[in-house]
Amino acid sequence: MGARVLNGLAWLVAIICVAPMAAAALAALMGDLETWRGLAGSVLPLYVRNTLLLVALVALGTAAVGTGAAWLVTMYRFPGARVLELLLVLPLAFPAYVLAYAYTDFLSHPGPAQTWLRAVTGWGPRDYWFPNIRSLPGAALMLVCVLYPYVYLLARNAFAQQSATAYLAARTLGQGPWGAFWRVSLPMARPAIAAGVLLAVMETIADYGTVAHFAVRTFSTGIYQAWFSMADRGAAAQLALCLLAFALLLAGLERAQRGEARAYGRGGGGAGAEKTRLTGWRGWVATLACGVPFAIGFALPVVVLARMALGSGQSLADPRYLGFVTNSLTLGGVAAAVTVAGAVLIGFRARLHPGRLSRGLVLGAGLGYAVPGGVIAVGLLVPFAHLDNAIDAIARERFGVSTGLLLTGTIWLLVLAYMARFMAVALNTYDAGMATVSPNIDAVARTLGTRPLALLTRVQIPILKGSLLTAALLVFVDVLKELPATLIMRPFNFDTLAVQAHRLAADERLDQAAVPSLVIAAIGLLPVILVCRSIAGRRPAGAERAGYAGAGSKSEPGTA
Repeated sequence: MGARVLNGLAWLVAIICVAPMAAAALAALMGDLETWRGLAGSVLPLYVRNTLLLVALVALGTAAVGTGAAWLVTMYRFPGARVLELLLVLPLAFPAYVLAYAYTDFLSHPGPAQTWLRAVTGWGPRDYWFPNIRSLPGAALMLVCVLYPYVYLLARNAFAQQSATAYLAARTLGQGPWGAFWRVSLPMARPAIAAGVLLAVMETIADYGTVAHFAVRTFSTGIYQAWFSMADRGAAAQLALCLLAFALLLAGLERAQRGEARAYGRGGGGAGAEKTRLTGWRGWVATLACGVPFAIGFALPVVVLARMALGSGQSLADPRYLGFVTNSLTLGGVAAAVTVAGAVLIGFRARLHPGRLSRGLVLGAGLGYAVPGGVIAVGLLVPFAHLDNAIDAIARERFGVSTGLLLTGTIWLLVLAYMARFMAVALNTYDAGMATVSPNIDAVARTLGTRPLALLTRVQIPILKGSLLTAALLVFVDVLKELPATLIMRPFNFDTLAVQAHRLAADERLDQAAVPSLVIAAIGLLPVILVCRSIAGRRPAGAERAGYAGAGSKSEPGTA
């Protein structure tokens, strides 16, 4: 296999990743305008309003919680700070829709929270008002609880990498801790904070499980309803195009912010200042401020889901659940292998032939991470359904037999959707590993007559085994949590843990939905543990003395 074959395979993978978005856009433009007029006059304004409001609430919430927690653990010493520094990352293990199931049970009228309130106060059911968690603000709260670690990780690294000189100069000139933070440290960390917020926003517009469970009508729920409830592929494609345009705009903003963030290094390269010790009530307030996000986003949901699971009568040893687990593991394993292999081909091609074309190839292949799973599902199903129908028509006409659906509704088409959705995760991890490999190694191997395939298999892949394993694990867990694409594209009678959890929750059987939800969260802990280990392993020399524990090379959320 020569360089031309590897190059061709890299282009094929990139085309497959871009094809769903192009197909969704084409199907929308070719759709019936009457459908679009009907949408514009009925549900479209509601979808736009709810989606924008949800995005605004999540952006503000993740920025406030993530930045505040990052500043406290970076600049201050208080009770439990060292432990909370890592615990604040753990909510990343939960999909937002799992949190939604837990809090729906916990805060509902017969749930523990209101039952306790009535027992303590003696109130009756109509004697008090209680906030409704199944609302747009409730959905925003669930998303903030699981997405703030994106902002926390980036902001924490940005604060830790800043030189103490500017901050100390502001304090010397009479600024208090709040003034120095607001006027010096926060502006320097702004690009990293903005990048984290944009990542959280992209996850928000891609979410389906949370908004569907809370009956919040957004573009994601509209795509699914148009496809299944109304059987209107044109409407689904047109809604997907609107969401695609918004997602690509966010992807461009995220990439621009990330590019600017590289300019904000350890400004001045000076040693960090000693952390300020918070004593008395101030220290406990800081502990509470950092402990609440962890408690709401991880600890309490684990307790609630465990209680629900124990009383559900469900068992993972049941043959049906073994089938769900097997299906989930199969999809996750196959998708991880295919996606990582594709990332290696694209990354290797970009390393052999650096330039604008290669950068465009990498950018195009990685855009799917900013695109909701529902958009990718529609973009793949529409053209492949036409292809299946065309093949069936030709077979009927020439051979008198029906081929049925050869591609649509198969595992392999679903795997292609996962590859397009999560290629950016594998590419980022591969690039992070390759950044540690000197180009001189490639040059020496080529000088000794090593062909491209041998260079890849005998030199680079053995060096990158750790990075490739990490990439495979991250893609595997992302596939387990992916809901919209799986719901739309899964083969008949082929359900996964995510689908089962969603189905049971949709039927209000929340106790039974807790079992698959806990399994998904348990598996989701694996990449979070990797992130925590990466944070612990990147402490610079003198960090403990300087109080900058955890500083180091910036790691992308979900790709450490």
